Amino acid sequence: MTTATPPDRQEAPLLLDTEPPRTLSFGDQAAFWLNLGVSLLGFSGAAVVLLPLGQDRPLPIAGALLATLLGTVAGIAMVAGSGAVGTLTGAPAMAVLRGLFGTKLSYLPTVANIVQCVGWGVFELTVIALGVQALTHDHIPHALVIVAAGALSTVMAIWPLRVLHILRKYVSGAVGIALIYFTVQLLRQPVTELPNTSWSGFFPAVDSALAVSVSFVPLAADYTRHSRSARSASGAAVLGYSVAQFWCYLLGILAILRAGGSSDHIFDTFLGVTAGWAFFAVLVLRETDQSFANVYSTAMSIQNLLPRVDRRLLALGIGVLVTLLALPVHDFTSYGNFLVLIGSVFVPLSAVLIVDYFFGSGRHGWNLAQNAPARPLMLLPWAIGFVVYQLCNPGSIDRWVNFWTRVQDAIGFHPGWWSSASLFSWLAAAFVTAVLVALQRERA
Repeated sequence: MTTATPPDRQEAPLLLDTEPPRTLSFGDQAAFWLNLGVSLLGFSGAAVVLLPLGQDRPLPIAGALLATLLGTVAGIAMVAGSGAVGTLTGAPAMAVLRGLFGTKLSYLPTVANIVQCVGWGVFELTVIALGVQALTHDHIPHALVIVAAGALSTVMAIWPLRVLHILRKYVSGAVGIALIYFTVQLLRQPVTELPNTSWSGFFPAVDSALAVSVSFVPLAADYTRHSRSARSASGAAVLGYSVAQFWCYLLGILAILRAGGSSDHIFDTFLGVTAGWAFFAVLVLRETDQSFANVYSTAMSIQNLLPRVDRRLLALGIGVLVTLLALPVHDFTSYGNFLVLIGSVFVPLSAVLIVDYFFGSGRHGWNLAQNAPARPLMLLPWAIGFVVYQLCNPGSIDRWVNFWTRVQDAIGFHPGWWSSASLFSWLAAAFVTAVLVALQRERA
């Protein structure tokens, strides 16, 4: 006589075409997204909201908080919609795109996601090393911390569902206590507004906050496919992540203001409060769930290309690669531009995915097989959304900005303070997709 495996002991399938266990409750999902929303990168990322890219004047506190709220909620709503598709189909994120683009064309966003996940993994290991450096005053070598954090992230990626259950049981409560403690400590003194503020950078700030949350669009289904219902998965993502990221950015903004507007030593602000080291250590240790999520989702993305390869072997290889790439990295000089690139790729992709699945051919069941036929026309709205994003916010890399400036001049479009790259990009991609869906219905 055999006994059933308890839900908290079941694991994700090893191969792509295996039916996933539906073991994640609302609480498991909410705890997972709450932990993803809290990040040491969020403390530093608050600087990009307070002083957006391309702006020479900071936002007022109210503007920075409002931009964070709008960007976070809008971004995680896109993530929740994409995650719901994963729950309904039972397929991981990149395999879902077989139904949208066809199997061969789904390799294009798959490669883009592999690049972004590896990039995020490097950033996360680096921020863990910087956190340990601040805690120990450089007494532990940078390379040793990177290797240890990379090894832990890799082990977690091999047993992902068990990690999610552990996060709910043991980690989320400690993280919540740490956030409450730092909030109380940072608000004990009056918060001083930075001088010479302006609302002109409001929408670029919204885009920066949105880009962080929307980066989970091509990862969400890797986890929501194990949920018991799409409503539960979507609600847990919106609730857990929105609260956590807004809270995290709030603390980052308070810490930056307390340091006179500088984010260079933002961790020292947290360590400077009474017993701050103990609560900061909790957040540093918790950061490994971010790097674990990136390693695991990279492995799942590669499985869309190599469906017969064991995901554990892929996770092991990716974990080693991310660790090696993170060893020479010591700062975040390219972080802002990385966010712009992520937003321009995955914001319009989420629009195409959601509209076509819920209003187009996905209503009748997408073909997710290895031989799913190509749908090249669906690349059009994605490309249009990407172009709209770049026209509104091309980032700050000189040659890239110069190219899009020439395009702006040629078509007579120049973004103003009202231009939201994320919102305009999403709406443009959604509109074009809706038109294609309507034409397909007529033809049918």
